[in-house]
Amino acid sequence: MKVNDHAPFENYKAKSTRYNEMPYRRCGNSGVQLPAFSLGLWHNFGEFDSFGNARGLLRTAFDLGINHFDLANNYGPPYGSAEETLGRVMNTDLALYRDELFISTKAGYDMWPGPYGNGGSRKYIISSLDRSLTRLGLDYVDLFYHHRPDPSTPIEETAYALDQLVKQGKALYIGLSNYSVEQTRKAKSVFDDLGTPFIINQSRYSMIDRSVEEGLLDLLSELELGMIAFSPLAQGMLTDKYLNGIPKNSRASNEKSYLNEALVYEHLPKILRLSKIAISRGQTLAQMSLAWLLNDVRVSSILIGASSPTQLKENMNTLKKLDFTENEELQIRKILEE
Repeated sequence: MKVNDHAPFENYKAKSTRYNEMPYRRCGNSGVQLPAFSLGLWHNFGEFDSFGNARGLLRTAFDLGINHFDLANNYGPPYGSAEETLGRVMNTDLALYRDELFISTKAGYDMWPGPYGNGGSRKYIISSLDRSLTRLGLDYVDLFYHHRPDPSTPIEETAYALDQLVKQGKALYIGLSNYSVEQTRKAKSVFDDLGTPFIINQSRYSMIDRSVEEGLLDLLSELELGMIAFSPLAQGMLTDKYLNGIPKNSRASNEKSYLNEALVYEHLPKILRLSKIAISRGQTLAQMSLAWLLNDVRVSSILIGASSPTQLKENMNTLKKLDFTENEELQIRKILEE
């Protein structure tokens, strides 16, 4: 973290109104209730980011009723540093509220050299969560995901490892991320045999990327599993950022980013038309895009990122207008399906 970010904050006491306005949704048929918005720590929580800003984001989120923080072992950069950041904030501000918090992390991507540094083997998964708990300074996480399917490891082995972590008391619930319809169905069958509390699938979902509508959402509903959407703003495309081109130093201007100029310009005609509808609704494009996802009852929660407490509060204003008129729905669907 930056050296000038160690100035002491005032002693933190969570707002007593933190649960007043946030709606919570039951996750599948489990007892878990997730906030409509969950905070993802993929960006802005790494070693090279401002600790003061990260701390402010986490405190603001909790005061707004966002009690679910989502991580992964490789979030940073460097890998593991986002978990370390949350661990520090837990120690300074949030330890008193641990029982109110729902903390998730994942394993599946590269973490250390050698054949057991990624994938879905029992060796990697168990070692990874042990390291994550150390970085977080926690005895357990509420939810542990396998971050992506591993084609070289049988689903059964991965499922057995995840089940073992629950039985060891290191995770209360299990989730899968980036699993296809077929992979999710097979894993659910194994988890059912083991009695594992598998409750949720985390997948990319936005107005621009609607692939989960091609069977996965229906399957999750059939299996009574929850669904949490990541990248709901399509890496920033569904915001006002790119309405007038590609700004310098934006994510799309970075050649190493998933988002690139060609992708932005491919979707820009739709984005501009959607923006006009958002303006007519009295919302930003981002707020309308989030509201659109929340209108699907199969979506348990939406993972949002933020660069500042102000941006986080702006996203929360989405909740003031979630309904769409019949005409708005028709216009939006026509744009999305063209």
